[in-house]
Amino acid sequence: MTLQALREGRIETLAQLLEAHGREIQGVAYLILRDRALAEDVTIETLLTAFERGSTIRDDAAPRAWLLRVATNKALSVRRSTARVVDISYLPDAAARGDIAGEAADRIAILGAVATLPLQMRAAVVLRYYADLPVEAVATALGKSPNTIKAQLQVALDRLRQSLAEPMSLSTETRNA
Repeated sequence: MTLQALREGRIETLAQLLEAHGREIQGVAYLILRDRALAEDVTIETLLTAFERGSTIRDDAAPRAWLLRVATNKALSVRRSTARVVDISYLPDAAARGDIAGEAADRIAILGAVATLPLQMRAAVVLRYYADLPVEAVATALGKSPNTIKAQLQVALDRLRQSLAEPMSLSTETRNA
């Protein structure tokens, strides 16, 4: 897909955008919203916004970052209007290597811990570690300075370590007793 086609408003660019970036946009939206249907809505809204405002993309090399910024802002807006929290309060025992069920349980516990983070902090974590954007791109997407994002990421990682370590120490004490 060329940005020129998007700027010209060619309808086929929607399908190309969906194919190239749809899964990642939906993944970012899902991790912020924790609702598959809402994430799909955000994905479609993001693509429509790209189609309507494609001419505002200044950097030809950065449509991905622009799309993720639009998706993040839309997801944050939806999240503010539909606040719903799902709490997963325990972390299962560590999985053995190759234990698919254990790995899935760990993943669920991590996602649950991420869901407990404040909304802006969660968005920063998702964009940095899920979408693998550099700190500067995350800062641009969220309208904050890179130093603020670095501080938010540090606090978020500390909180995640603490929340994931507490249930593990409880299960270790229970096993030893």
